[in-house]
Amino acid sequence: MKNCKFSLKLVLCISFFCFFLSTQARRHNHKHKHTHPDKPSYISQPPSPPPDSASPPEGATNPNNSSSGVFDVRSFGAVGDGQTDDTEAFKMAWDTACQSESATRILVPRGFSFMIQSTIFTGPCLGGLVLQVDGTLVPPDGPESWPKNASRHQWLVFYRINQMSLQGGGVIDGKGEKWWNLPCKPHRGINGTTLPGPCDSPVAIRFFMSSNLIVQGLKIKNSPKFHFRFDNCRNVHIESISISAPARSPNTDGIHIENTNDVQIYNSVISNGDDCVSIGSGCYDVDIRNITCGPGHGISIGSLGNHNSRACVSNITVRDSIIKGTDNGVRIKTWQGGSGSVSGVTFSNIHMDNVRNPIMINQFYCLNKGCTNQTSAVFVSDILYSNIKGTYDVRSSPMHFACSDALPCTNLTLSEIELLPAVGDIVSDPYCWNAYGELQTLTIPPVSCLLEGVPRSLLDNDIEHC
Repeated sequence: MKNCKFSLKLVLCISFFCFFLSTQARRHNHKHKHTHPDKPSYISQPPSPPPDSASPPEGATNPNNSSSGVFDVRSFGAVGDGQTDDTEAFKMAWDTACQSESATRILVPRGFSFMIQSTIFTGPCLGGLVLQVDGTLVPPDGPESWPKNASRHQWLVFYRINQMSLQGGGVIDGKGEKWWNLPCKPHRGINGTTLPGPCDSPVAIRFFMSSNLIVQGLKIKNSPKFHFRFDNCRNVHIESISISAPARSPNTDGIHIENTNDVQIYNSVISNGDDCVSIGSGCYDVDIRNITCGPGHGISIGSLGNHNSRACVSNITVRDSIIKGTDNGVRIKTWQGGSGSVSGVTFSNIHMDNVRNPIMINQFYCLNKGCTNQTSAVFVSDILYSNIKGTYDVRSSPMHFACSDALPCTNLTLSEIELLPAVGDIVSDPYCWNAYGELQTLTIPPVSCLLEGVPRSLLDNDIEHC
């Protein structure tokens, strides 16, 4: 489809006339009921960065005081000079607190910097546990300093934990720059190509097979790879955190979740070189609210269906947020050849500020030019875009719906969409391919490329729902 250009005044006139005719001619009902907050939606002010330090808990000034359930890592031999290996001290503090039947707190005191090697903190623990980070945590400084026998896939891992809070006013610094500059990274070669060499880089913080988790108040920066990753977790609440890495730092997703459900991500600021939040397969009941995202690659569902895999994602809400200066806004990305479905997704009340591809579905996701057309796909349906306004980078279309040849997107709904060019007054036409849906209100720019009805391919074939 050619990318038509319109003057802004003409767009407004045509949009209103076309919308009036279309609303008289058709009605369309959702098969999936989208959930909405009880209160009217609004965009609050961007969340403030977390405070420099939290109020120290009772007994924190005495490293040997554990009578109140506070275990200062210094009492287990941690030095906190940023150079000495404090790994064993942290493991002893963890094991001691974990074996306590009452609620305990491990204190990382402010004013100290603790170097920890790649470590797995294992549960289950006998009681609830708080890891209070008021100081600074750092890993070994880069690949050359990383111990040969330590995992290069992850730094701090929390495994089989129930009822844990990771909180405080401190800093977790991943010291990722030397990892980003490995020859294998995408920005190292000519025109974004990679060069030969080892490429494994550690995720800063990983929760695996854990439940009832709180992450609150921390500042996490410069991870070698993902800042947070949650795998096979349940009931995760993330609140008032700050994640930061340079815009060109590769694969530094802010928060990635996989096979994880009942997730709330609220009131946080995320800037990095990849997705602010990425939602992988097996995730459902996810609520993302009041996030300031950018720079980075936006908020993404996917990528899904890689290597002909089955992917299931449902009941996802992203609302009341600001996305600025990113390569994408709200995006669903799937590989050809996959199976499963993405359904029941709401993107609501989102402000875009100079964003490329503010609204995007890409079912032809591919990291190189070697991907071939395939006849199966992840089924994308019941997606609501509501009250999305702001400006887009004119290098890309404001709306891009590229759906599978074999399995079209269905039941896409657009309401109160107003996206204007960040520069100039020429409005680009949205792009649609095999996309079925409806407009509930006037949109700017006008969307005339959505198809109506039910695609024949869905009538002729049994769709594999999750």
